[in-house]
Amino acid sequence: MTFKFVLLLAATGLFAQQDKRASALDRVAQVATVMIDGDTCRRIQTPRSAQYLLQKDARDPWRASDNFDVNDEAFIQTKKTLMRLARLCPEACDVNLWMPVPSDPPGIQILIRNVHEMSQFWTWGDLHQEMPSEMKRVLDTGERVTVSRRPGMISVLAPVLDSVGDIVCLVEVVSQVGPDPRENVK
Repeated sequence: MTFKFVLLLAATGLFAQQDKRASALDRVAQVATVMIDGDTCRRIQTPRSAQYLLQKDARDPWRASDNFDVNDEAFIQTKKTLMRLARLCPEACDVNLWMPVPSDPPGIQILIRNVHEMSQFWTWGDLHQEMPSEMKRVLDTGERVTVSRRPGMISVLAPVLDSVGDIVCLVEVVSQVGPDPRENVK
């Protein structure tokens, strides 16, 4: 009986901690929607790079990756904003930028990863991937979505708008339970 009670208390504490983290990430995601310039985000990837993104060449399987390129000014401006937003989190977090890819089925690419390289969605090395349903929901509805796909991780997905109010991409504000990655920086 005592063991079950202790387990119940531990679980309750863990859920309370998760809710507190999720609320903090949601506040940062809300600020991100206001602060990130969707018009600038559209200019990050060069037209040449976007042209090669979905091309496949049996003689050159790395064609899209080798030709990935960004407009420096738009990239740096957005990356700095994402890094500043991450500082609003009480614990270590990342704010990543995801851009839709015009493909069938709908695709998505992580255009900017951040300091700790945390993400519940990105697979290392993938230039683009099929769009997860949670991201599609954000892009279709404009609502923020909290996701806990991986044990110990919480992400809040939020829309990024352009100057006329259209949703052009999204951010992932993500954190994980465990050692604080900021403590490993020397």
